[in-house]
Amino acid sequence: MLTIWGRARTFCDAVTRRDVLRIAALGGVLSLADLLRLQASSGTVARKRSVIFIYLPGGPSHIDTYDPKPQAPVEYRGQFKAIPTRLTGVYLCEHMPLQAARMDKLAVIRSVVGGVDEHSDSQVMTGYSEAQNRTAQRPSLGSVVARLRSDSEGVPPFVSLRGLMRGLEPGYLGAAYRAFTPSGPGMRNLSLARGITLERLQDRRSLLNAFDRLRRDLEVSGVLDGMDAYVSQAFDIITSGTMRRALDVSREDPRVRDRYGRATQFLLARRLIEAGVGCVTLAFGGWDTHSNNFRTLEQQLPQLDHAVATLLDDLHQRGLAQDTLLVMWGEFGRTPRVNGSAGRDHWPRVMSCLIAGGVRTGQVIGATNSRGEFAQSRPCTIQNVLATVYRFLGIDPAMTFTDHRGRPVHLLDDPQPIAELL
Repeated sequence: MLTIWGRARTFCDAVTRRDVLRIAALGGVLSLADLLRLQASSGTVARKRSVIFIYLPGGPSHIDTYDPKPQAPVEYRGQFKAIPTRLTGVYLCEHMPLQAARMDKLAVIRSVVGGVDEHSDSQVMTGYSEAQNRTAQRPSLGSVVARLRSDSEGVPPFVSLRGLMRGLEPGYLGAAYRAFTPSGPGMRNLSLARGITLERLQDRRSLLNAFDRLRRDLEVSGVLDGMDAYVSQAFDIITSGTMRRALDVSREDPRVRDRYGRATQFLLARRLIEAGVGCVTLAFGGWDTHSNNFRTLEQQLPQLDHAVATLLDDLHQRGLAQDTLLVMWGEFGRTPRVNGSAGRDHWPRVMSCLIAGGVRTGQVIGATNSRGEFAQSRPCTIQNVLATVYRFLGIDPAMTFTDHRGRPVHLLDDPQPIAELL
């Protein structure tokens, strides 16, 4: 949610998250059984790895987080100090001491380029802007995972803890690969309808089987025999409770819950990954700081720092870090020069991205110039970052899918992953 512990925020374009949230069930137009059937027919399965996408809506200031400029004039460097990290010569913002202490487990890309000036997660989730996707309808990374991954153990392969945003749509892959959202209809799909007992559910299953027997009399091709297995699997997912247990944080060790504190979505993300979900996305805070940038970040950065450090420690302690990729970024950076309202405006020319987990960490990739205005070395496109995530998951970023018009379309136009991370 675009809230910071319950307080709603609005972007500078006056669009609220409520305007763009669209709560949907797992299958959308198609049923859970349809999803299982389509996954099984895809013929391609990614390796058993997972990704957690942390989206920072509004676009955080790169200079005030992962790319401080302590030697720049005050109107550029801002009010925050830079602190040393575990890596010699690498500095972060003073409000991120926990991440600074774990810099050997992090990788920071300071030279992400190719952004556009729009408040949408479309580009960082699909590789293409919202404007492009109005016609191209490119699938989100999570939807691609859902399309190719058929080995999820009784859980949906793609889960959004922030509803269905613009960039999370499955595009031309179809509604079967839309994210499951554990609220609204999606959550209700995980439990029996009011008044429906397991006995009544079995009665309904028997009725469905009766209809299937009738259909078998009409069709002897053997197709329906295969379909029955997927219907059965859908029933098993609904009745097994695996997903509901993963979402029930009261089952977590109280000491672990205490460590996460109010960062419940981060704990949920870890529990979902542990349960077998392939892609989990969540959002944190509001970073559209055209005014009072430093006052806002002074409050939010320590909370984010705590949440990221706790999740990182948890993944390592549970042996999940090598098979899990943590990616955190917003839609763009913010102006290097502080404006007259003590804020920073949109700056799509460059931004930073945090990477952790099963890649080469303990490094900083790329650099901006002395005032953080543009990428001075090793520019990496947003699609390069996504290509790296795909490669980590065992998915070829250069593969093609068939779009609505029956044409083969490359997953990314720039499928080159960042070699330093792999």
